Amino acid sequence: MEAYLSEWLALLVRWFHVIAGVAWIGASFYFIWLDNHLREPPEWKKKDGIKGDLWAIHGGGIYEVAKYQLAPKKMPRELHWFKWEAYSTLLSGLSLLCIVYYLNSPGYLIDPTKADLSPGMAALIGLGTVAVVLALYEALIRSPLANNGKLFGLVLFGILLFVDWGLFQVFSGRGAYIHVGAVIGTIMVANVFLGIVPSQRALVNAIEEGREPDARVARLADLSKLRSTHNNYLTLPIIIIMISNHYPMLYGNAHGWAVLAAVCFIAAFARHYFNLKHRDINKPGILVMAALMTAVLIWAIAPEPIVSPVSASYTVSDETVTAMVGTHCLACHSAKPSHPAFQAPPAGIRLDELSLLASHRDKVLQAAVNSHYMPLGNVTGMTEEERQKLGQWLQAKP
Repeated sequence: MEAYLSEWLALLVRWFHVIAGVAWIGASFYFIWLDNHLREPPEWKKKDGIKGDLWAIHGGGIYEVAKYQLAPKKMPRELHWFKWEAYSTLLSGLSLLCIVYYLNSPGYLIDPTKADLSPGMAALIGLGTVAVVLALYEALIRSPLANNGKLFGLVLFGILLFVDWGLFQVFSGRGAYIHVGAVIGTIMVANVFLGIVPSQRALVNAIEEGREPDARVARLADLSKLRSTHNNYLTLPIIIIMISNHYPMLYGNAHGWAVLAAVCFIAAFARHYFNLKHRDINKPGILVMAALMTAVLIWAIAPEPIVSPVSASYTVSDETVTAMVGTHCLACHSAKPSHPAFQAPPAGIRLDELSLLASHRDKVLQAAVNSHYMPLGNVTGMTEEERQKLGQWLQAKP
């Protein structure tokens, strides 16, 4: 019952996290598109302080959206602030991190072959990394480095690359990936909470008090723009990290940290195309290059052919495979798992019969032979020889 209720809790929090993330990212994408598609208004609108406007049709209605140079002559009674989407995404994401990685199944996070960590120490390293990187980012964005956007971008990428590599040395590949995502997501939400919203509030206060925005407000606006730019380019990388737990071919690779760095770079590079396109600058070569880099990455991390440690004439017996599966797989992948974290086999994959094992051949090859992702955290101590034998048996099946 405990495992059953735990899965329901994880499901509900994950569901809320996805909804909040969709709302936040969707609003971000819309306002970026909107801002880049505003057109110069007619003179009579300019006299009212309108900087740009846009006409659109949706849901059977025609909309007119206008952006003011500073503010309307009279502030509206109700002004909508887009911030709770970001805050809800962070809070639900951290809750999910605790439920799934710190409390539910340590095997998702801890890899004893890398570091023999207790769940508490692993959580301390994970959350401590998020806090330290956030503090470093805030120090840098408030420093003169913020005056050079391109250099700042390179420095930020270097920091995230180091964090990516470092976490991969102590956590499982899946655990390292999700913590890199937590670092990036926290930076993005902090940009909203510590920069973008305060800048907007300072502007609104100045308008309501009937005074021109001062140098402080202007500086906050400049930093807010830089923070928004960072969030814009980090959006696609954070999305792929959010779904990466479904793909051990990425985090299960021996050089998974480099794979993550490559995927995130390609995603941010592709995002650059759309940013330019919104400004009527069409450079399809960027997408072509992103596609080529993706193809190279797919080729580079493709699994190598299995080379059996035994002679080619040796056939791995069904009895040998049954014993290996019983030792390393059935605690989770059976009709009634004995692992305390699962009340049903993960992904519905049962391996308690050889016929079922053969039917899931490709998935087992990827998870247990090519990527070494399974068993979780290798808590059962599956050897390389055992993996090779399992791979040889699976490949012999039609």
